[in-house]
Amino acid sequence: MKNFTMRSRHTLCVLLFWLALPLTSFTGADTFSESHKFYLSVTTVEYAQKEESLQIISRIFIDDLESALQARYDLKADLGTPGESAQGIAYIERYFNSKFTVFINGEVREYTFLGRKYDKDQVVCYLEISELPEAGLESVGIQNEILMDIFEEQKNLVHLKILGAKKSYVLVRENNKGMLNL
Repeated sequence: MKNFTMRSRHTLCVLLFWLALPLTSFTGADTFSESHKFYLSVTTVEYAQKEESLQIISRIFIDDLESALQARYDLKADLGTPGESAQGIAYIERYFNSKFTVFINGEVREYTFLGRKYDKDQVVCYLEISELPEAGLESVGIQNEILMDIFEEQKNLVHLKILGAKKSYVLVRENNKGMLNL
């Protein structure tokens, strides 16, 4: 019986070692917050029946958006800092207009860039298409190329929630469009 207990203890120690090993590969939360290792934006598109508008919220890592603004417009934006460029918001809107497209019933629709706020290491952008009656709404499509020109690994997650229908897409360079038929 004593032998069985020793063997069990040894097996348990080996098992715990192998279970704990992957945890040691992380260098800590401080390192992660300085530079993330993945490229992802998350956009939520919802239809507000009362306002008859399509409301869009897009979350992007600040450092990635700054890299895009620097590469495309040679702008050192310093987003979310006391030294933020006065031109920063105008260039964010310009970048969105060139990389983010909304299709209503197969037709491109212009949106209003309402503004942005900062949430920790992300910039949260607010867009809206107003005067959009529910009666004529047949499909909503999104083409999201945000940051795909800068980062080959960029993925843009899009959640569509419209009139009770829901669909989510992971958009990449080769497949940058998603549509929800109603």
